[in-house]
Amino acid sequence: MPTAFSFATATEILFGRGQADQAAERIAALGRRVLLVHGRDPARSAVLRQAMVRDGCEVTSLTVAAEPEMAMIEAGLDHARGAQVAVVVAIGGGAVIDAGKAIAALLPATRPMLNHLEVVGQGLPLDHPPLPFIALPTTAGTGAEVTRNAVIGVPEHRRKVSLRDPRMLPRLAIVDPALTDGCPRVVTLASGLDAITQVIEPYVSTRASPLTDALCRDAIPRGLAALRRLMKDEDPAARDEMAWVSLCGGLALANAGLGAVHGLAGPLGGLTGAAHGAICGALLPHVLATNRRAVADARLATRLDRVAGWIGAAFDRPAATVEEAAVLLADWSRKAGLPGLAALGIDDRAEDAAADAALSSSSMKANPADLTAADLRATLQAAR
Repeated sequence: MPTAFSFATATEILFGRGQADQAAERIAALGRRVLLVHGRDPARSAVLRQAMVRDGCEVTSLTVAAEPEMAMIEAGLDHARGAQVAVVVAIGGGAVIDAGKAIAALLPATRPMLNHLEVVGQGLPLDHPPLPFIALPTTAGTGAEVTRNAVIGVPEHRRKVSLRDPRMLPRLAIVDPALTDGCPRVVTLASGLDAITQVIEPYVSTRASPLTDALCRDAIPRGLAALRRLMKDEDPAARDEMAWVSLCGGLALANAGLGAVHGLAGPLGGLTGAAHGAICGALLPHVLATNRRAVADARLATRLDRVAGWIGAAFDRPAATVEEAAVLLADWSRKAGLPGLAALGIDDRAEDAAADAALSSSSMKANPADLTAADLRATLQAAR
């Protein structure tokens, strides 16, 4: 019999090519005053905006050109309140979706944002339910369209922390792989490695369940194969695969947690401003090797070995050990164009601070091995 577990996700998920065509009608049914959160280039969201206007919506736009920080979210809240929005829609990558999710959550709130932030604040639950939130990802990476948190930078603390509440799960997630077609190679690589990390970490998590296992076992080898194809040629079928893998990662991490990759990536991003996906991609092979050396639970050691087998098989080495698989993945990632931590501007001081900060990270709570600050520093050095 399966062990006891719970599982929560977005109220509804639409997956597949062409599903974005339903977005405007579905949004209008939730509210006519819409905040449309999009990335740096508003043209990417123009079709959706026009469709919403045709369906009778009053649309107010908000540009998110970087990973969200407190000041950006506060400005977005003021903008949304002025427009008296009733529903929030985000179309873009993980940063855009996190920003939209945070604004939808905080618009009805009566307490300051800091009261609700983890680590640097009190981590209080929301005092009112969020506004309806709809997410349309345009990258295959974070899985933020089905998670219950938003990552927000707090520059004065040099940290990226989560705003988290079970009610922050989106009302509707529309995962249309066509929205990721033609995504730049560098973004595809970094976001794709983040997506693969987010099906690996929940699989080896101490909180894994039969349902998250089912998602991750299928997604890990599929993601590795699809990302390798996309580094060679633009391939719609591989885009479909990566969109599925990213969705699986969001579903799995929201229920089974993450691990040391994300435990380190949060502080490193806050300290340096380096892109989250690139940090995760650089760290993943080395965290796998560190965890395998330190893991004490035989069941979790077996899972790490199984992950190594999937990575090895992707590079025609199905019997690879975790150490061998880590080398294969790290070498391939570098040749594909992924920078190491040093090239991302991460120096010794940032590494030391991140290793200490990671120990208190919520992501570390589900890591398969109990790692020390020294373990984490050695891992960061290996990822340079």
